[in-house]
Amino acid sequence: MTNETAPPTHKQLPQWVAERIRAEILEGRLKPGEWLRQERLAQEHGVSQMPVREALKKLASEGLVEHVPYRGVRVVEFSVADVEDLYACRSFIEGMAARFAATSISGEELDELRALATRMALCKPPEELHEYRELNRRFHGVIFSASRRSYLVRTLAQLWAAFPTMLWSNVPRVATESAPERDQPDIEEHAAIIAALAAHDPVAAERAVRTHIEAAARSLVAAVETQG
Repeated sequence: MTNETAPPTHKQLPQWVAERIRAEILEGRLKPGEWLRQERLAQEHGVSQMPVREALKKLASEGLVEHVPYRGVRVVEFSVADVEDLYACRSFIEGMAARFAATSISGEELDELRALATRMALCKPPEELHEYRELNRRFHGVIFSASRRSYLVRTLAQLWAAFPTMLWSNVPRVATESAPERDQPDIEEHAAIIAALAAHDPVAAERAVRTHIEAAARSLVAAVETQG
């Protein structure tokens, strides 16, 4: 794919290339296991191989690609165990963030969560699935930002920059359509999270977030097992 916009200055090139390759991975245009040849990527993006090499190093540090000795760089593939581990980490860390958020969340943040939940409930898959997932990302972002715990916020922001978007985009069963068994539960789980946060109940907020993430994990694991 050739980019229509001109590349930025020399110092910005690695970041510019990384952003474009990252987007192609997250949107499923570059598939899990696909080899990323520097020469081809350089031609596609209209740059030399040096910024591509630096971009791939950055994406490797984010866990999106991996270096395979003597073979090159490829988009990472996720097993069922990987999905389970990732969501277990999310459940624990986001649950912790929700517990702190319950004592510090503002009225404005609660209003934003309610507005996002309303918009998500109105989204019609599959046409508005991309919008739904973006709203969902923002919903979770409001919660962990409300924790006021800088390390948790940084960790979760980095995690959400790529995951779980990449996972959902690269599993055929749920890449372009929602998992039907999750539509109504998602709405109810979001409502339970908001209610717990609005009640400033740390235990209930942590439990609601963990329940929500664990249910999403089971759905994605089932989709991965189906494609296998």
